[in-house]
Amino acid sequence: MSELADRIAAAFAAEEAAPQPVTCAEEIPARYECITSAWLTDVLCRDIPGAAVTAHRLDTPDDGANNRRRIFLTYNAAGEAAGLPPTVFCKAAQGLNNRLLMGHSGAILCEVTFFQRVRHHLSIETANARHAAYDPKTFRSIVVLDDFAGYAEFCDETTVVDRAFAEAEVDLLADIHAPFYQSPLLETDLAALPTWHTRFSNLSHWRLEESCAIGLREAGDIIPPALRARATEIWPATLSTLDRQKDLPATLCHGDTHLKNWYVTTAGKIGLADWGATHRGHWSRDLVYTLTTSLTVEHRRLWERELFARYIARMAAAGVVLDAEAGFVEYRRALLTALAFWTMTLKPAEGMPDMQPPATSLVFIERLAAAVDDHDVLGLA
Repeated sequence: MSELADRIAAAFAAEEAAPQPVTCAEEIPARYECITSAWLTDVLCRDIPGAAVTAHRLDTPDDGANNRRRIFLTYNAAGEAAGLPPTVFCKAAQGLNNRLLMGHSGAILCEVTFFQRVRHHLSIETANARHAAYDPKTFRSIVVLDDFAGYAEFCDETTVVDRAFAEAEVDLLADIHAPFYQSPLLETDLAALPTWHTRFSNLSHWRLEESCAIGLREAGDIIPPALRARATEIWPATLSTLDRQKDLPATLCHGDTHLKNWYVTTAGKIGLADWGATHRGHWSRDLVYTLTTSLTVEHRRLWERELFARYIARMAAAGVVLDAEAGFVEYRRALLTALAFWTMTLKPAEGMPDMQPPATSLVFIERLAAAVDDHDVLGLA
């Protein structure tokens, strides 16, 4: 184990031996069961005079890369009168494997930094956090979000994305990227966010190359034959394209824009959630990752160029003029790290939590691999 892993494991063992209830917002719960109504009052009611949470109930666990729980809340009269939320949705790193993954990858830092320092700059449809905190020593973390239940429906790999939906995705990405494109904030307020090179490289602790190779083999016949024949070239090419990122103009990027992180509100607005891969990097990854996982292979082939052009135009309208020809080359290159995210997810390394159902991974691998083959990405590396 690494020094960081040893530290996380030791802190986890100490917490397991004597879990402590939390009563004020500055404390980070080691387990959801450590949350008290006093803690929830401090988190949710601090701006409402006299309001208090009088009781709460935990929903069933929902574990993946994060440990997720919904909390049902009861308030006193002042809290009820203020219209405080009856439920909140929480994401945390509480299991040992979750903390190891989130700590090494930097996901905890990324998401908490987004809600603390970035969210207020953006006027897009995305999650609203009531509270976000993490401990850089133990990697305990918690993000308390307004609940999406009754407000929005998330997509999954079976969602049929039409042209209008894809255009809304493209517009939202440009609305994230344009305000931060080569902004001084990237080196000041947002300097804590990793670069994409660092964010991806940190996953190497989990034997990423091995996981990706196994995932490719397990995917079998959904990998195009020409690409499957060159399987040994994929990882070196992935690292080569990653290295190029260090020299490209940067902006704020979401980093994990696969289809399951997109949602539709009851009012019909398209939104994007899950900011655990937020980083400083080139816009191409977000765009190609979105279009390739959201669209069927056939629709991507039909609409890709026009959707790419729409993104370039949206950025220009916001004052960011991009070289479309050079940008499309980087767009193609960015496919390889996106493919690696899902071959890794299909066959995670020992000690890594299960992050997605295999059926999801296989759909996205098939779409990504087809795009890698269509764009001859190995010929670019």
